[in-house]
Amino acid sequence: MRLDHLIPCRHGFQPVARYCCSCDKQLFGFARVLDCLNTTVNIYMFNAPVQREEESVEPVSTDSLLRTVPHNVVQSIRAFRVEELQAEALRMGHHFLYANCSQALTRQQVLSAITESFHIPRSFGKNYDALTDCLTTTVSSAGEQPGFLVVLEDLPNAQKFDKEARENLLDVFRDAADFWAEKKVAFRVFFSFHLSSQ
Repeated sequence: MRLDHLIPCRHGFQPVARYCCSCDKQLFGFARVLDCLNTTVNIYMFNAPVQREEESVEPVSTDSLLRTVPHNVVQSIRAFRVEELQAEALRMGHHFLYANCSQALTRQQVLSAITESFHIPRSFGKNYDALTDCLTTTVSSAGEQPGFLVVLEDLPNAQKFDKEARENLLDVFRDAADFWAEKKVAFRVFFSFHLSSQ
């Protein structure tokens, strides 16, 4: 089953409806991914780039925005713009997962921003283990996946979300990148920090 993409509009990023491959039910958000598995789960899915040992077998064309970016990596967004990354994900047929954390200051607020943006049901809990499960085994059990491009924008750089807290969060996404690398599926994560919180 495919996850949906997000499209920009005047209200921010909005989901584009997709249909289940097996039953043609219209699906909205991440909670729908496992709807056909009788489970409510919805997926939308960070310092220096981390090169993964196993790369996806997916070829990247020479004109691709991501031609120099490893298939399974967690890195700073740097010169990339969110709109360009979203367009590239759409061009490649990958899931585009976006979370804006500009209003978050604590670990729990960051997790809330991510789980709400990715439409992860409350029943999964708001902790790193639950987030890891949703990004890996839960989505994997929904069927073959084309690839993922994740953007975590404006992560806080605050006293209650210090370097250790940021690294713990990034480790969740690094673990997910490793998980998908083993399955030869691209999982690229780009993050940025909230400038006013630095």
